Amino acid sequence: MKRIVSAFVVASLSMSMMAQDANITIDADKGTQKIPKEIYGQFAEHLGTCIYGGLWVGENSPIPNTQGYRNDVLHALQELKVPVLRWPGGCFADEYHWMDGIGPKDKRPSMKNNNWGGTIEDNSFGTHEFLNLCELLGCEPYISGNVGSGTVEELAKWVEYMTSEEGTPMAKLRKENGRAKPWKVKFLGVGNESWGCGGNMRPEYYSDLFRRYSVYCRNYDGNKLYKIASGASDYDYEWTKVLMENVGQRMDGVSLHYYTVSGWNGSKGSATQFDDEQYYWTLGKCLEIEDVIKKHCAIMDEKDPKKHIGLLVDEWGTWWDEEPGTIGGHLYQQNAMRDAFVAALSLNIFHKYTDRVKMANIAQVVNVLQSMILTDTKGTGHMVLTPTYHVFEMYKPFQEATFLPIKVNSNYKLVRHEMNKEMDAKDKDGYRVLPLVSASAAKTAKGSIVVSLTNVELTNAQEVSIDLKGFTGKNVSGRILTSDKVSDYNDFDNPNRVQPTAFNGAKLKNGKLTVKIPAKSIVVLELQ
Repeated sequence: MKRIVSAFVVASLSMSMMAQDANITIDADKGTQKIPKEIYGQFAEHLGTCIYGGLWVGENSPIPNTQGYRNDVLHALQELKVPVLRWPGGCFADEYHWMDGIGPKDKRPSMKNNNWGGTIEDNSFGTHEFLNLCELLGCEPYISGNVGSGTVEELAKWVEYMTSEEGTPMAKLRKENGRAKPWKVKFLGVGNESWGCGGNMRPEYYSDLFRRYSVYCRNYDGNKLYKIASGASDYDYEWTKVLMENVGQRMDGVSLHYYTVSGWNGSKGSATQFDDEQYYWTLGKCLEIEDVIKKHCAIMDEKDPKKHIGLLVDEWGTWWDEEPGTIGGHLYQQNAMRDAFVAALSLNIFHKYTDRVKMANIAQVVNVLQSMILTDTKGTGHMVLTPTYHVFEMYKPFQEATFLPIKVNSNYKLVRHEMNKEMDAKDKDGYRVLPLVSASAAKTAKGSIVVSLTNVELTNAQEVSIDLKGFTGKNVSGRILTSDKVSDYNDFDNPNRVQPTAFNGAKLKNGKLTVKIPAKSIVVLELQ
């Protein structure tokens, strides 16, 4: 059967291919809301080779390391200025018993990772190893606590172990294990995906558990916990509604998980082999997170109009089929230029809602899903930076900068809502609007303006005119991330196929910025 597309859709698609201009207005003197650095958070789960072989190789490894942490990965993450790192899960968190991961490594019991491939974990990477890593990275730890299979006492003692100064049994135990001074731990997740792998709970039941568990997670010796409730999966607005009604101000934040994925049954598609329609579908699905955020925020606004409770998108990113030849359940996928667009578009959206969205944690940091870094799982010690890593590195100036109001008038494409569904000619709701140009802008502490621009169109450059109201800078510099094909990726044989280069296609004059953005490219500019 031939696909039937309405005349409206055909006309819209044709118009988007003909006109090549975009107009943007930035109110450079009206920003009030800072972009929290935690929007650029990372996520490390005991899953596949994210921890073992990714972050951690042990002190005796032939791979160069610092106290067991891979030097190459450590240095790459330090360069990103990672603000917060979530651990130990994910689904793994609700089967993790923290006392198995402390004390002498040769005496720590092993466990089976029932969620991810049945791997046997030796617990050589535990609380000390994680919190010490956060100190080396200069980032805030985000502990995801076990509510699904753990007890109130277990979680309460974990908080005491990590943060109490002295005079408590857990502080004494910590000192016996080699750490005299407590760590500072701000972010505490009370369970993870409690509607699914974290216990298959109803929101009413989980609400009562949160109220109970959070009482016993106490603040010790000046350490103040930011307690995060296990929130909804993408479109489950009822979950958020129930938590706002039954938990309310007892939580400091509530999580939200949203993956750019074609579905949860059967093949999710290849990370590197896809056609143009699949590419555009992916970006349309990615952008739908904005509507999801707006609807959850609207529910939260009813009970919390002053926005005391944060929304934390602590799992997001692309989810493709595992790479052929890798271990099932380890979620090792390649990372192409298409994934870089998902990262850039998502970050641009998060910037707009930081009055409520206080953190985001891409899944995951090394070797899992849409990762920053890939390491050779065969132990040769090779490491590669992904296109997504480069987006995060290029976007660093946005951390703690002041978001600037921005209006983007761009041509667009209409892409299918469901990739493999035959659409009826009258079904206009079956399509998503995909702007060809996306942008974000912010003012840094030193007074410069940073602007991100993406052109997702595969074949045509975009001529962009930007009106900078309230700014009269003279100099513009920038970098660009692009490649010959959006399916291009970096691997151990070609680690620099996709990487940022200098960009000279922007001109600034009399408060007007003109930019010619090449096809399939991401540009970040700094204006002074």
